[in-house]
Amino acid sequence: MEVYKDISNSQNQEFKKLLIDRFSKSKIEEGKLLTGIVTKITEKYVYLLIDGMKSEALIDSNEVKTTYPEKKLKENDNLEVYLEKIEDKNGEVIVSVSRAQKIRGWYILEKAYEKNQNVKGKIVSKCKGGVIVEHLDTKSLMFCPGSQIDSKPLKSFDHLFNVEQDFKIIKLDKFRGNACVSRREVISSFKKEDKKLIIEKYKVGQIIKNAIVKGYSSFGCFFEVNNEIDVLVHLQEISYSRINHPDEVFTIGEKHDLKIIGIDKDKMQISCSIKALTPDPFENISNYEIGKSYKAKVIKVVDYGAFCELQPGLTCLLHSSEISWTKKNVIPNKFFNVNDEIDCVITDINKDKKRISISHKLAKENPYESFEKKFPVGTSLKGKISNIKDFSIYVNFEEFEIDGFLHANDLSYLGKIEDELKKYKKNDELEVKILDIKAKEQKIKLGVKQLQEDPFNFFKDKNINDIITVKVHSTSSKGIIVKPEGSGIEVLIKKNQIAINAEDARANRFIQGDRIDAAISELDIEKRKITLSIKLLEEMQNKEAVSKFSSPLSGKNLPFSSLSEKLGNKKKDEK
Repeated sequence: MEVYKDISNSQNQEFKKLLIDRFSKSKIEEGKLLTGIVTKITEKYVYLLIDGMKSEALIDSNEVKTTYPEKKLKENDNLEVYLEKIEDKNGEVIVSVSRAQKIRGWYILEKAYEKNQNVKGKIVSKCKGGVIVEHLDTKSLMFCPGSQIDSKPLKSFDHLFNVEQDFKIIKLDKFRGNACVSRREVISSFKKEDKKLIIEKYKVGQIIKNAIVKGYSSFGCFFEVNNEIDVLVHLQEISYSRINHPDEVFTIGEKHDLKIIGIDKDKMQISCSIKALTPDPFENISNYEIGKSYKAKVIKVVDYGAFCELQPGLTCLLHSSEISWTKKNVIPNKFFNVNDEIDCVITDINKDKKRISISHKLAKENPYESFEKKFPVGTSLKGKISNIKDFSIYVNFEEFEIDGFLHANDLSYLGKIEDELKKYKKNDELEVKILDIKAKEQKIKLGVKQLQEDPFNFFKDKNINDIITVKVHSTSSKGIIVKPEGSGIEVLIKKNQIAINAEDARANRFIQGDRIDAAISELDIEKRKITLSIKLLEEMQNKEAVSKFSSPLSGKNLPFSSLSEKLGNKKKDEK
């Protein structure tokens, strides 16, 4: 230890410097690219010596062959690897050749992107939205969108596969490690200066004669103008009539006159129109009126309706809700075919947006109005049950192809809803009474119980405190259920209304079939509410007895009021 106390001498200083250099050179970090020397090659592994590591790294031979298929590795060759772990649980060094290649390739792509340089690559496969491009130097895979393959639409680009060509990197995602490239940018860069001079020849509003149809896509048609530039006619600019695809109108090689409607000098694009060369059919809209009936031709059927023409080029929309009075959730193609001529009524004209709405059902008589004329409210008729739901029945009237609504509450005056619904089945014939018709809202309300006499009519001439005779139907802990004689309505006499005395207020005093009298304590004809009480009847009878047999000041004139005195006198006489 005495040697290191004084480090000022030259020998100790030199030793210190050598020690620091040794440690700094052997500093190794995980996640870095390192170069090692191949020391041994077997069928399964490649042994690699990395300066600063305490042991050799083993690499799977298949990984090396896959990463460098054209490279014949020999002993003492240098090999770049990615250090994943300095030492795993088994004490081995974990490295990867494939990851090193990808990272090195990413560095190259980053530099090319920063310097705005093109990279060499070849298209190796198709994918959703474009193709996969392989970078020739590093074998890294890049994505090229379909729109960036060529400067013009291509029917097929199979001839470009596995061909070495230049690509420009247009986007790099460092976080995900994704690269997006463009072949179109490389092609267009050679033509930009020439194209700029060509575009300057043209002006908006200019008429181009004999432009040749070069190709088309779902969004429009491409024309070649004067063998020097391609222009686009958008689908909406082809015709005032509705067109599904340009191939319905054009054939490759045809010649057409065009009108320039837009020039984008930044994108170096010219937009043209064919329909702008002809008068706008909407200018004749004054010949049509809202609410009037016209003939229209179906030109396209879609999920939500149909597009029709009142005259060539004057397109209008027939919404599915305006096709039929009676059908709900209409499927338009079951009603119409292209080129069908139909009757319609114009329901709306929007001059600003150049939109016309029509209705097919308004051209026919509303079947609900026809039904109301033939069967007004109060009429009874027969129909067929078309559907049964939780609390309703739908009855179809075949003559008019419409359904009426019958609520479960209108099936019976007396029965329970659940029990009444079980009595009916789909397709059963049913006689009903029309309760209400709303033709504009397409609603018809029906009833079955209204065909019968209302059992509640029994109480129409009755008043509160009237006494009626009832028959016991059943008893329960809540009281007794009775039916008034002459009516089928069941009424509950509550337990506390059975008798004045609490000990007599027992439901088991009665049995089914007993005939008893009760007084009406509550009565509401409109709300169909009735309450009966035996207790009230007893109170009324007592009151009547009191008023008949007693004076206002004494109760001795009541029946049997002197009975106790007479019994007392009789006992004295017997003695």
